Amino acid sequence: MPRITATTDHTLKASSPARPTAPVANAPASPLLVSVSESAKLGGVQSKTIRRAIAGNLITYHIHGNRYLIDLGSLLTFLRSRTKLHNKLNKAGLGQYVDSWVE
Repeated sequence: MPRITATTDHTLKASSPARPTAPVANAPASPLLVSVSESAKLGGVQSKTIRRAIAGNLITYHIHGNRYLIDLGSLLTFLRSRTKLHNKLNKAGLGQYVDSWVE
């Protein structure tokens, strides 16, 4: 039986040089979207808390397939709006790495 070998070239080949595009003034930036589990880890809370916020329309989210994608800005606003959640954010979440929050 003949032996079959395959080789793969993993080098990147440069196609035509990409043109740099200038940013459009006053264009909305694309939001940073995270999943429910990622949101809970970033916030130092349980995913149940995030799902309650979704059910109460307290955070901005998009549904992609069967997944909720949560806007990171609205998540941080929600977590900082309540004292208990703000403390969890600062002690177990992303806030432990932040010196000061900018409004």
